[in-house]
Amino acid sequence: MSKMITITIDGRKITAPEGERLLWVALQNGIYIPNLCAIKENSRPSASCRLCFVEVEGFAAPVTSCTLPVREGMVVKTRSPRVDRLVQTAFELLLSHHRLECSSCPGNGSCELQRIAKERRLKLRVKRYKPLEYGTEIDDSPKTFVFDRSKCVLCGRCVWICHNIAKVGALGFSRRGLRRAVTTFGDIPLADSPCTECGLCVEACPVSALY
Repeated sequence: MSKMITITIDGRKITAPEGERLLWVALQNGIYIPNLCAIKENSRPSASCRLCFVEVEGFAAPVTSCTLPVREGMVVKTRSPRVDRLVQTAFELLLSHHRLECSSCPGNGSCELQRIAKERRLKLRVKRYKPLEYGTEIDDSPKTFVFDRSKCVLCGRCVWICHNIAKVGALGFSRRGLRRAVTTFGDIPLADSPCTECGLCVEACPVSALY
């Protein structure tokens, strides 16, 4: 059994198992920290979405809460000018990679991007960055779901689930930079891939790129 310790988040004293990731301690205690890529079962979080920054007393710079194990006496702030700037920048970068069609999106009302915008009072529009241009990137070859790559924010949740929970490995990352994408091996349609249509990737997607 893990040793129980006491930390402080936003002025609240909280008891948690030593070594638990800070993000999960906060969320389990009703303290919201924005996140898209985090998966509790993943022992090696990628911190790729860059949304879960916090400030920790004694640290020179903000850190990602999904990668930080808690320790006795840790004092955390989930909001500060530096944290808010980092989160806003990461959020706008993600939006530049996401086709914004909220009113017609199947995930409208249950999208994590909408929740983050509401919680942090951010605009659901790209202001500082040029949105990527998309072609026809919809794979509707599966019988039970659709994959719209123009809405994918590259959080990697579907890839991790497909490899580690479904044990199929139909989805993966390909290419680099602005061309980076979640796709199948050889970019073949999902219906022609090893995909079993288990639906776990759809459940994992926070932005309804898979629906």
